[in-house]
Amino acid sequence: MAKYECIACGYVYDPEKGDPDSGINPSTPFEDLPDDWVCPICGVGKDMFEKVD
Repeated sequence: MAKYECIACGYVYDPEKGDPDSGINPSTPFEDLPDDWVCPICGVGKDMFEKVD
């Protein structure tokens, strides 16, 4: 599963870890995150993330 980086603050969403503080379980692909999910560091939306190779 691909990782995605927040272009605003550099936070990397790792699907292997999920985002437990936001109720996102490990093994949740970025594409399956809720539309209202935001960066846990700076609060921007999913549209501010880019796929990391």
